[in-house]
Amino acid sequence: MVWAPPSDRFPEGAIVSGGMDTLVLLWNLHTGEVVGTMKGHTSQVTGLAIDDNGDIISSSMDCTLRRWRDGNAVEVWEAHKVAVQTVLKLPSGELFTGSSDSTIKLWKGRTCLHTFSGHADTVRCLAQMPGMGILSASHDGTIKLWALTGQPLLEMIGHTSLVYSVDAHSSGLIASGSEDRSVKIWKDGICVQSIEHPGCIWDAKFLDNGDVVTACSDGVVRIWTTDNNRFCSDEELATYTDIISQYTLTRKTVGGLKLMDLPGVEALQVQGNNDGQTLIVREGDNGVAYSWNSKELKWDKIGEVVDGPGDAAQGQVYDGAHYDFVFNVDIGDGEPIRKLPYNRSDDPYAVADKWLLKENLPLTYRQQVVEFILQNSGQSNFVPDPSFRDPYTGGNAYVPGEPSSSNGSAPKQTFKHIPKNGMLLFETAQFEGILKKITVFSATLASDSEQKHLSLSEADFSRLAAIVKVLKNTSFYHTSKLADADIVLLLKILKSWPSQMMFPVVDFLRMFVLHPDGATLLLKTIESGNDVLMETFRKAVAIPVHSPNVLTILKAVTNLFDNSCLHQWLKTHCAEIIDSFSSCKPSFSKSAHLAYATLLLNYSVLSIESKDEQSQAQILSAALEIAEDDAQDADSKYRALVAIGSLMLNGLVKSIALDLDVKSVTSSAKASMDSKIAEVGADIELLTR
Repeated sequence: MVWAPPSDRFPEGAIVSGGMDTLVLLWNLHTGEVVGTMKGHTSQVTGLAIDDNGDIISSSMDCTLRRWRDGNAVEVWEAHKVAVQTVLKLPSGELFTGSSDSTIKLWKGRTCLHTFSGHADTVRCLAQMPGMGILSASHDGTIKLWALTGQPLLEMIGHTSLVYSVDAHSSGLIASGSEDRSVKIWKDGICVQSIEHPGCIWDAKFLDNGDVVTACSDGVVRIWTTDNNRFCSDEELATYTDIISQYTLTRKTVGGLKLMDLPGVEALQVQGNNDGQTLIVREGDNGVAYSWNSKELKWDKIGEVVDGPGDAAQGQVYDGAHYDFVFNVDIGDGEPIRKLPYNRSDDPYAVADKWLLKENLPLTYRQQVVEFILQNSGQSNFVPDPSFRDPYTGGNAYVPGEPSSSNGSAPKQTFKHIPKNGMLLFETAQFEGILKKITVFSATLASDSEQKHLSLSEADFSRLAAIVKVLKNTSFYHTSKLADADIVLLLKILKSWPSQMMFPVVDFLRMFVLHPDGATLLLKTIESGNDVLMETFRKAVAIPVHSPNVLTILKAVTNLFDNSCLHQWLKTHCAEIIDSFSSCKPSFSKSAHLAYATLLLNYSVLSIESKDEQSQAQILSAALEIAEDDAQDADSKYRALVAIGSLMLNGLVKSIALDLDVKSVTSSAKASMDSKIAEVGADIELLTR
C-alpha cells in the first residue's frame, strides 16, 4: 500500500493498494471506496511506488514492473527472472527493485543501470536512507546500507530469522521488522533497542515525529514512542507484558513436550496407577517431573525437566537455528527440493503461510502444506488456535469442511498443481557442442564446390564466439548487449543452409531469444516484414521430417514464451504450430515428447491470459492426446495434465473437456503410481464434480 499525494482529483490524497488478487486498486480517502481498478499482473502484487508525475509503479511475483497512468498500463517490462518483491522510487528520480534472486536493480526507464549483489537470499524490502543511499532487508537475516552507486556501506546483523521490513528516519535511526518477532532500532549500524512482539513483524515504519508503527501477525497495529507524555497507561503496559509472557509460554517446550499441554499442579491430587509412574506437570514457566510412591501414596518430586542433549540430537539445524523437523519438500516438475523447518510448538498454518511466501509459491498450496506438516510431524490430532489470524486474508485457519470465520462462507477449492502460472523454458545448452557441430557442417559445405559460398568465414566464427560469451554470462543479461549483426548472421545461416544441417543453429537461436536483446532483435526483424522465424519453423518441420530439427525447433519455440514481446507472434501462429508439431509426433524422441508437452503447457498459460477460446480448445485436445497415451513418460504426461487442469479451471473450455471424456483421463491419472500424476489427476477430478 502507498499514499498518493494530493491532486486536483483527490485534494486529500488517495491510497493505492495491491494484493494477492493481482489487482492494483485506487481508493478515495474521503469515501473509502475503490475508484480505480488496474488489471494486468498475473500474480501477487508485491510493491507500489508513486512517480513525480502521478504514475503508479507496481511490482509483482510475475517478475514484471508495470507503470500505470490514468488507470491504464503504459509500460510493462520484465525486471528480474524471478519474483520482484519490492519497488522503491526516490525523490531524486532513481527507481530500484528487489527480488527473490537476491539482487537489487537500479533502473532508468526500462533500462537497468546497475545490479547490486551482496545478499544471500530474497531482498524483501527497500527504503531510502536520507543523504546516504538505500537500505535493503533480506531473508538472509541482514539489513544493508548501499550507496546509490551500488557500493555496500554497512551491514546490520542481529535478527535471527527473515527480515521483512526496513525504514529510516531523518534522525539517522533505522527500524527493521523480522519473523523473529522483534523490531530492532539501529543507530550507526549498532542495534540500540529490540522490541519483542507476540508474532512476526510484517512491516515497521517511522512517523515524521520519530514514532515507530508496527504491523504484527497477531493482527494488531502498534505505535511506539520515546515521548513520556504519550505512553499508554500502566494497565495497558501490564496487559502487553502479559501477552508477551503468554505467547512465549505457549511456544516453550520441555523435554520435547509443549509446556502449555502439560497438566497443572492440581494433577498431583490424583493418585498414580503403579509404583514408579512418572508424571510431568507445569509449575509456572517450567515442567517438573514427579514419580508415584505407592508405599507412601504420594508423588515424589524428581526435578525440573529440560531439553538436554538427547532432545537436541533429535532435532535439526537449518540456517543456524534448531528445529524439531526440517522437511524436504518436492513440489514437482523438475523444481529443486525445498527445505521446510518446523517446531511442534508452531502453528502449522502460520508456518505454511510464511514458507509459501518465502519460496514464492501460491497460497493455494496452503492446506496441502499444512497436511504435509501434520502428517510428517505426527500431529494428526492438531486443533487450530482460534486466535490465529491469516496475515493475508484476516481469516482464521482453514479447516476442511468448516466455513471460514472471516466471511461465513465455505472455503474455496484448493489445488496442488493447478493453475500453472509463468512459463517453462529450456535454459541450458552445451555451447561448445553446438559450435563444434556448426564448425563441422561449415567445413562440409566448404569442401563442396557448389555449396562453398555457404560456409562461414573466420569473422563469422569470431562473431558466434562473441555471442556465446554474452549468452553464457546470464548474470549480466540486464546490461549486456547483442547487435543487429548478430541476428543477421544467425538468420542468414538458417535461411541458406540445407535443412539437414540447420539444427545446431536452431539450438543456438533457442538460447539467443532468452537474452532480452535477442528477443527484441528477432521481433524487429519480423516487424520489418521479414518473418524469418516462421520460415525457419516451416523448414524445420518439413517432410521428410529430420528428428534433430524437430527437437531443436520445439525447444526454440517454447523459449519464445520467455519474453512478452513475442507473445503476439505466438498467438498469431498458434494453430499452425500445434498442427505441424502434431503431424511430426511419429518421429518424436522422448525429449521431443517432453518439449511438446512443455510447449502446450506454455500455450495454455498464454491462451488463458488472452481469453482465446479457439486456441484453448486446440491446446486442450492436443494435451488430452498426450494424457491418454500410455506410452508417454511421466514428465510429459504430468505437464499435459497440468495444462488440461489449468484450462478447465481458468479457461473457457471446461464443458469441452467434459464432452471429450476428461473424467476417464482423470480416473487413469489418479490410479498412476507416479505421485505427481495422481495428485494432478485429483485436482482435475475436483473440477468435474
